[in-house]
Amino acid sequence: MALSDDIELLAALPLFSGLDNDQLRLIAFGAEHRQVAAGQALFREKAPAECAYVVARGEIELYVIGRDGKPHLETRVGPGVMLSELALVTMVERKYTAVAAADVDVIRITRALFHRLLEEYPQMARQVESRIKQSLAALIEGSEALAPRFS
Repeated sequence: MALSDDIELLAALPLFSGLDNDQLRLIAFGAEHRQVAAGQALFREKAPAECAYVVARGEIELYVIGRDGKPHLETRVGPGVMLSELALVTMVERKYTAVAAADVDVIRITRALFHRLLEEYPQMARQVESRIKQSLAALIEGSEALAPRFS
């Protein structure tokens, strides 16, 4: 993919919406593309997450280990989806195993790159903080909606 295609893809992500072209260009330039062959795992559930991935081409199947100890397909994601967004900010575990459904191209964004950008652009840090707060609020709201099932 061309740098301009990467910038366009990154600009469409909720986490990066509102960033200017120069900021998006720095992310795209500092990130790396990885190809994953069909059937190969991009990462495994419970592994430490030191980066996020953006699906640029192809589809990825997301599996979680069920109570029976077997992997269960949760969903399929395609271009324009960011996986493990929270890994850009802090150390977390992968919540699922990601397997290429077909040949896939992903953009790998490391936590170190992201932190450098936040240090260089304090206004970007405020925007990202706001987006993360919105995501956490939505997550909390969703979990509260499930609470009656466990009462």
